[in-house]
Amino acid sequence: MTNSSEKQISFWIDSTPTTAYPAFSNRIAVDVAIIGAGIVGLTAAIQLKKAGKTVAVIESGHIAAGASGHTTAKVTSLHQLIYADLIHQIGVSKARLYGESNQAAIEFIAGLVAAEQIDCDFSRQSAYTFAEPATELDQIKAEVNAAIKLGLPASFVQETSLPFAIAGAIKFDNQAQFHVRKYLLHLAQTIPGDGSHLLERTRVLQVEEDQENPCQVVTEHGVINAHDVIVATHLPILDQGLFFAKTYPQRSYLVAAKIDPTKAPEGMFIGSGKDSHSIRTTPYQDGLLLLVGGEGHKVGTVTDTEACYQKLETYVRNHFEIDTFAYRWSNQDMVSFDGLPYVGKLTPFSHHTYVATGFSLWGMSKGTMSGMLLSDLILGKENPYAELYDSTRATPFLEPDLLKSGIDVAARWVGDRLKNLESSTLTEVPKGEGKLLTINGEKIAAYRDEQGAVHAVSAVCPHLACIVSWNNAEMSWDCACHGSRFSCDGKVLHGPSVKDLEQQIIV
Repeated sequence: MTNSSEKQISFWIDSTPTTAYPAFSNRIAVDVAIIGAGIVGLTAAIQLKKAGKTVAVIESGHIAAGASGHTTAKVTSLHQLIYADLIHQIGVSKARLYGESNQAAIEFIAGLVAAEQIDCDFSRQSAYTFAEPATELDQIKAEVNAAIKLGLPASFVQETSLPFAIAGAIKFDNQAQFHVRKYLLHLAQTIPGDGSHLLERTRVLQVEEDQENPCQVVTEHGVINAHDVIVATHLPILDQGLFFAKTYPQRSYLVAAKIDPTKAPEGMFIGSGKDSHSIRTTPYQDGLLLLVGGEGHKVGTVTDTEACYQKLETYVRNHFEIDTFAYRWSNQDMVSFDGLPYVGKLTPFSHHTYVATGFSLWGMSKGTMSGMLLSDLILGKENPYAELYDSTRATPFLEPDLLKSGIDVAARWVGDRLKNLESSTLTEVPKGEGKLLTINGEKIAAYRDEQGAVHAVSAVCPHLACIVSWNNAEMSWDCACHGSRFSCDGKVLHGPSVKDLEQQIIV
């Protein structure tokens, strides 16, 4: 279990102030409404405002406290192993565009940090994908060859600053890392004023687009009118475009521990295998904090998520000889079936509604690139990456395991309507735990708090009626179909659902 000094909160969030921007109260009209104040939304917002557009950034919670606030915050075009596969799947020219677009995102962030003197622990670092077992060495070498062919800053190395032996690694020079929330809070403060707005604690419920009239962004507090709308909510809260069926939600975990700077690895690392670990450091107090991530799984398929943290801590103990942990947190990503994000129009018939999703665990570079691309589309500028990432493209199921993921979602969607939850009595719910029950024919998600009180809500996700699963480490109800998450008493934590789980009164 969590030790007494270990905080279950993202370091990025814990080490920055809680924001207090106003909630929406009066009717607003702007050129562009942007739903979601993460890296996509804020990147697009600053670009559009600099170009003379008025913007309203609308956030259901707090700025950079969602997916962007729970990342590893690596800014790199080295995405584990992808370039050899991309060349095989889409050809050299398109694979080159993928690499170039992510490199452009790195330089965008670097340029902004330098120009605006943003204090966000930005530093240039080498990025590595390493193979521990020699059986994965051929994949590493194939990736090096592919990346060099595409003009990327790649080389093959057999030694790193990691405190354990590796078989070999691909190295990308001149990549970067930063404190993501310090960076995004700076972007956020440049938004309000001159007809632009930044709104927190304002949940968007729907977007209505009429080709002849401004779009209407319907929030819980009223309507915002805008000529164009960007939906930057990780997975779009709007179901048109069917992005929930073109991606699947992946959950991963991080632990953080103070490390002696003389023993800390230099650079950013990720293993090449399926059960890989992500490794980096960040400035912390008077030294460094080691961040190690991994133990990823499809949302809802693992109930004992506490075990994921325990495995990560064991890995850190074994590889870095560290016993005391400062932080632990988890994150959620939408994985695209073809490996490319979806950036552009909501549907082929949309004229003014745009989306960005499917960053497949590499949201810092892809999210920045998406904000740049979406602002160009709205401003009518040519962008060399628009066609590659076209959100309305047909998505082939390229690999058997990706096809299986799609089938899993479909099977669960249907199966959830048919299966009968076996337990039928609240006495089976222990303190501090959640359990699915069927009571009087209703599917119930019941949580019993440490005082013994039961919090009962519907087990049916309001998004598309899948059944939620209990997450014991996060004390949440998670939907495996499309990634919605709810607190133990049913409040929305994570979209695409915009509604809470219905409260249930058990007689």
